[in-house]
Amino acid sequence: MKVIESSKFTAERAWGALDICVMNGTSCRLHWTDTPYKWHVNDGEEVFAVMDGVVRMHVRDADGERTVTLNAGDIFHAQAGDEHYAEPVGAARILVIEKAGSV
Repeated sequence: MKVIESSKFTAERAWGALDICVMNGTSCRLHWTDTPYKWHVNDGEEVFAVMDGVVRMHVRDADGERTVTLNAGDIFHAQAGDEHYAEPVGAARILVIEKAGSV
């Protein structure tokens, strides 16, 4: 058993992660960042839960590009193939659940 105080987690670099566990091929990682990620497409589904801070999630689809603001407690779900990137507003802590080894 482990208890993780997510509000106290920091990393040495943006998008540094604390590996929490891998369950049946699905990884659960806590990330700390103060820098946007890049546009990307996951090869599987991804659940993105903001634990602390504010994150602007940029998404592209057939209808164009849009931005959704996620606050602490908000959850974003991306299907495989959804193009997106996360832009924190200041520092943020994000719990990411996805297929182990996904980029």
